[in-house]
Amino acid sequence: MSALSQKHLLGIKYIQKSDIELILQTASRFKEVLQRPIKKVPSLRDITIANLFFEDSTRTRISFELAEKRLSADTINFSASNSSVKKGETLLDTVRNILAMKVDMVVMRHSSSGAPVFLSQHIPASIVNAGDGTNEHPTQALLDAYSMTEKFGTLKGLRVLIVGDITHSRVAGSNIPLLQKMGAEVTVCGPPTLIPKHLPELGVRVETNLKKALQWCDVANVLRIQLERMDIKFVPTLREYSLFYGINRELLDSLNKQITIMHPGPINRGVELNSDVADSGQSLILQQVENGVAVRMAVMYLLAGRE
Repeated sequence: MSALSQKHLLGIKYIQKSDIELILQTASRFKEVLQRPIKKVPSLRDITIANLFFEDSTRTRISFELAEKRLSADTINFSASNSSVKKGETLLDTVRNILAMKVDMVVMRHSSSGAPVFLSQHIPASIVNAGDGTNEHPTQALLDAYSMTEKFGTLKGLRVLIVGDITHSRVAGSNIPLLQKMGAEVTVCGPPTLIPKHLPELGVRVETNLKKALQWCDVANVLRIQLERMDIKFVPTLREYSLFYGINRELLDSLNKQITIMHPGPINRGVELNSDVADSGQSLILQQVENGVAVRMAVMYLLAGRE
């Protein structure tokens, strides 16, 4: 198999295990390209990609833009904060106007869950979901999977803990189905107010005691509290959250094993992770950032139908 089963990357729930394996294999080839003195290939030089960010982003946006440049694609960057959206233009009108300029692919981040799926039903271009509401962030899950595979060789049988605000996290929304498709075991840990009630039905273990959860896992993927997505308070204070669910050096040293720490960023230092953990040798955080470019190159290359 040398092509994806889908025309779009809307979410992990829409793609097959073989798609995930193909993306990770292709990312491995692109990572080699990124180690060369000239980090550029002409693979997408006849493709035009529009980056539509209706929500603020730093790392994801830069990572996509860099991936597009490394593939020699032509790019259009769109930010809702200085666009006609502020004047009342609809999402569909905005995108149709951009497509009239002969765009082949759209990378889209939106605060509404399901916006990329809605768009895929109305326009001919391929769509890459760069995060939609509290739903999914598929390229983050893929780069997390790539980073874990690089370290452990396989995801099958790997014990992965996701800690923090599971309810509002699109990273968790993509990581859980990906890890399950690839044969990993998944446990979530956090305050009961931030863990969806349906997770046990999906085969996800729930643990509220952080030390027990860390003792179980091989990898802890730590999420931040998504205060911007909360209309009510789900935790009394960040200080109290940090007391029960923050990971510090002392806690890691109290375990009788060494575990790997991951974080999708941005880190709230001193809340979910202390600096002596985030910057330690156990952390894969900077490798995740580096791998994000190779994984996004792979996704866009495959969606463009290149073999």
